[in-house]
Amino acid sequence: MDTTTVQGWESGRRPLTAMAAGQFLALRRSLLTHGAERALLTLFDSAMEADAVIAHVLKDVDCRSDLAMHPLASWVFTRTSTHMIAWALTGAAPAAVPPATVEPPRRRGPTRDSPLLPPALLERFHTHMRRCAELADHAGEPGALLRRQALYLCSYDPAPDTHTWLADLRSRRPLRLSHATWSPQWADARSMATSLTRYGELDVLHGFIERAMGDDAGEIANLNYWAHWLGFDRSPYPDDSFMAERSPHRGDAGALLHGFADRLDPALGCVDLNVHSVWALIASRPGLQSADPQLASELRRRVTILLDGSQTSPQARRELDAVHYGLKLSSP
Repeated sequence: MDTTTVQGWESGRRPLTAMAAGQFLALRRSLLTHGAERALLTLFDSAMEADAVIAHVLKDVDCRSDLAMHPLASWVFTRTSTHMIAWALTGAAPAAVPPATVEPPRRRGPTRDSPLLPPALLERFHTHMRRCAELADHAGEPGALLRRQALYLCSYDPAPDTHTWLADLRSRRPLRLSHATWSPQWADARSMATSLTRYGELDVLHGFIERAMGDDAGEIANLNYWAHWLGFDRSPYPDDSFMAERSPHRGDAGALLHGFADRLDPALGCVDLNVHSVWALIASRPGLQSADPQLASELRRRVTILLDGSQTSPQARRELDAVHYGLKLSSP
């Protein structure tokens, strides 16, 4: 591959997404043949999804023209693809991106360590996201997915009024959930509650856990959400309705429990939600915690750390006690 072509991809002058599909597939095979990191090749799709969102925003497309055409309006993003977008907003690399195994080649002149957008483009991105979230809010249910995903990205905005703006938007749609039926408001309220934890506001999250996850429908929706968000359910979805499908979870329950393990971290603002999710998954699958002794040992270690600390809510502590007791009983 010609050096100037690669430089064009890296600088954005010749976007990789503009390549013909057949050429892209041939390029991916060629990269694999020449020893490219396999873990990076699997991230191409998520990276291009992120690029599509950023490119759409920076084109200054008027959200009012057609909300349904926004890339966030009809595709449920996973953690990896969302964090790819956040990489350009914060400079923090997604956990899915493996550390470099070799010294990067030297370039002429200064090079950046991340795809962080410059301040002017960051401001444009966050202004666009706020506008889309507000327009989608007025659109009601047809704008539910765009509103939810735009709001989550808005929580990365370092502007001093972001917390107030998020709280004001939440007040327009108070949490009114029915135990009889699922609605897109469930997913919207979940994302809003988790976003507000970035500002130390935990009461909204605690209220969501108590009121929206106290029955089978809420627990199933939460586990379905997690399976897709963490990448264990690889099916694409045009909206959030898949969360309501009555199955204990999507994908492998053991893999999902393994994915939860590193979420039991006292430093995370959503640790109470993570604790509840672990408790609910184990409760729905008796014996799950004993299927993998190594995972059970890691869960015991993390649960003990949380029980010894003071970062969790009273409800989360009760759930941790139950998980700890179950792990103790299942240990050989």
